Amino acid sequence: MTTRLDDERHPLAERFRDFIRTPGFSCVGAKSALAREQIRILVARDVASAWDDLRILPELIDFVRAYRENRKLYQSFVVLFEGPDTLTEDAFETHLWSRLQSLSDKDAWLGQHVDSRVSHDPEHPHFSLSFGGEAFFVVGLHPGASRLARRFERPALVFNLHDQFEQLRELGTYARLRDTILQRDLALNGSANPMLARFGENSEARQYSGRAVDADWRCPFSGRSPRGDAAGAGHAA
Repeated sequence: MTTRLDDERHPLAERFRDFIRTPGFSCVGAKSALAREQIRILVARDVASAWDDLRILPELIDFVRAYRENRKLYQSFVVLFEGPDTLTEDAFETHLWSRLQSLSDKDAWLGQHVDSRVSHDPEHPHFSLSFGGEAFFVVGLHPGASRLARRFERPALVFNLHDQFEQLRELGTYARLRDTILQRDLALNGSANPMLARFGENSEARQYSGRAVDADWRCPFSGRSPRGDAAGAGHAA
């Protein structure tokens, strides 16, 4: 089994860090996390496969445990997939939600509670995914992304804690950080991202893959019950 240290030293992990270091990269939050050495990286095989899901979830839950012990700002958990290196936006979106559904079902099967501060209905404007009892906003990156800040050489899922957004709001710095990211993204792409919305205005699920979706788009995620159980199909092995 690949160890965490092996993942951090993986060539793909270093190239991802270089990607964040690029001067034009728009997410200053990611740059801050990298500067503080607070990005935990796991390298998996294939975003289209469940092969590594049972390795990803325990690491994600451990990331939550470590965060609760030290709620430092600017911490992220990143899963980098070695393949495929060519994906359409539609295909990546399909695989992203397959991985998130699988991880969520396993989280429920392990008896992990959901975060009561957010909704677990993907159509609700306060929706967020829960892992290990903490809410996460997920950012997908892949080679075929139309937005340059999402265009990394391999598929990736970046898990950002909602609790950190709340900390920034309490400090009064969230709006300024968000505006800086939007301005940098506009400069990088030459146009504003049509999918961005403030939390509570629309379901954040629409933003995860990075693809511009229509008003009638429906999230393929089946949701979680307030108890934490997977909705619909029940617990997945």
